[in-house]
Amino acid sequence: MAKETRRQRRDARRAGDADGSAQQARGRARAVQRPSSEPVAEPTPRREGGGGPVGFVRESWAELQKVEWPGRSQVVQGTVVVLIACAIVGVYLYAADQVFRRLVENVLL
Repeated sequence: MAKETRRQRRDARRAGDADGSAQQARGRARAVQRPSSEPVAEPTPRREGGGGPVGFVRESWAELQKVEWPGRSQVVQGTVVVLIACAIVGVYLYAADQVFRRLVENVLL
């Protein structure tokens, strides 16, 4: 038996008596029920669109048709952001390399 949802429990509490006899009856019913020892057969997954390489290409093409491709201005803006970030990281790494090079040459060697 599937677990009760929150809405089902709330509805049962609203419909129940003021003394809570409905909750007690539900609690007893839940305690008596035990899962069956028989294995449950799982449904086989359903294949859609055919299989194999042809189906893969067909599904891939359909997904590519759904993609919202960026415009020229978005591509240029993204490229500029990446180039600026690379330049900043490069300058930082160069400066750190120069500081640590002097530290290693003068202190450790």
